[in-house]
Amino acid sequence: MLYPDVPAPLVVILGPTAVGKTEVALQLAERLGAEIVSADSRLFYRGMDIGTAKPTPAEMERVPHHLINVANPDEGWSLTLFQESARHIIHEIHKRRRLPFLVGGTGQYIRAVIEGWQPPTQQPDPQLRNALEKWALEIGPLELHRRLAVLDEEAAGKIQPQNLRRTVRALEVIFCTGERFSSQKRRQASPYSLLLIGLTRPRPELYARIDARIDAMLAAGFQDEVRSLLSRGYSPDLPPLSAIGYREIIACLRGQMTVDGAIVEMKRLTHQFVRRQANWFKASNPNIRWFTMSSTTVDELETFIRSGKGWLVSLHSV
Repeated sequence: MLYPDVPAPLVVILGPTAVGKTEVALQLAERLGAEIVSADSRLFYRGMDIGTAKPTPAEMERVPHHLINVANPDEGWSLTLFQESARHIIHEIHKRRRLPFLVGGTGQYIRAVIEGWQPPTQQPDPQLRNALEKWALEIGPLELHRRLAVLDEEAAGKIQPQNLRRTVRALEVIFCTGERFSSQKRRQASPYSLLLIGLTRPRPELYARIDARIDAMLAAGFQDEVRSLLSRGYSPDLPPLSAIGYREIIACLRGQMTVDGAIVEMKRLTHQFVRRQANWFKASNPNIRWFTMSSTTVDELETFIRSGKGWLVSLHSV
């Protein structure tokens, strides 16, 4: 494909978990000479492959991939670090006169890149953070998240209750600045010309794919993957290991949950997660061109991208 005749082009392929983003992005990137920048926060971490449905080494050899396997599970990746890294990589792809694809289902990470977010600049306060983490041990992550909701309902609504690291960070910024965490995320015009592509499936079909994926994860050795991470000294309390799937398998390995119970809970929570993902990128958003997945979707997407239509320039919000 010829380099699009728009400034700083960026194709964004978004959609819920298990909709089929990985294979669609791979096929399109091969046809169009593109490179893939992952916007899935679960894929940052080495050794967390099966439980995150990470692209396989063979898939990643088909086209260049970025921001996958960039940290160990005990090396936290902040939103700011992701944003800076993604923008640098996209700039390098542009210099190679290739087309970058930003692909993922983590809405906050996608929007931080494409909307020109400026996350709060408040520097970490180790003493306060330690106190908040100890408080969380006393009252539990869910109750700490409820306390955040009292102070900043908007921020709490965008943070998963189990995500202790982000809850603590939001409270840390609030207590240090005296201002709501949500009000400190300033936005500028997007630095890119955007082509926003959303992938969707009927909800029952999506749930069936999720359930089949989880069954396949267990068959592929998900328990062994988690057991290996723990044997290498990674604490089960690390934020990456609190992700859906990992915490249930850890409970299973500790004898706190049966395998069948873990599978049921993983499926239930992932269905819930899909419903929350829909809040980030709504079907009614006129800036997103939605495609219902079918056997002809990749051909339709290739035609759409090659048409040169639909590019959005200098958006403040999508």
